[in-house]
Amino acid sequence: MTQRLDYNATAPAGMKALGGAYGYVMQSGLPKELVTLVFLRVSQVNGCAYCIDLHSRDLLKDGLATEKLVLVPAWRESGALFVETERAALAWAESVTRVAQTGVPDADYEAAAAVFEPKALADLTIAIGLMNLYNRMAISFRTPPAAAKQASTAKAHEQG
Repeated sequence: MTQRLDYNATAPAGMKALGGAYGYVMQSGLPKELVTLVFLRVSQVNGCAYCIDLHSRDLLKDGLATEKLVLVPAWRESGALFVETERAALAWAESVTRVAQTGVPDADYEAAAAVFEPKALADLTIAIGLMNLYNRMAISFRTPPAAAKQASTAKAHEQG
């Protein structure tokens, strides 16, 4: 995969604005691990290799168990591994991310609102929307994940 455009270099003011939204989410009071799990799940739904790689590495670095990380795509079938707030956040993230298919039904809203206070739910939805935007940037411009860059570098050294 060849990167089409370096949007960080091409539109630094726009990316700085997104960074401001990211900063808001990270200081919103939502737990960092919860936000990063949501970022990962949104990225999985959207198929964003760059963001899946990035957020998986972040979660592992911050001490998330590998067993839990690999079960994020199947969180509904993972029993008590995911606590109530994680389950509610992941369900909300999936519904909001798939808005064109789901329409974000009342039942999904009511389930999330039963677990999160209004401000937390609004902040969580900002986080979901932000990650959807980051996914669209990375996918549209073919931003390669760190794992792919590392593999290319290793292959070049083997051949060199």
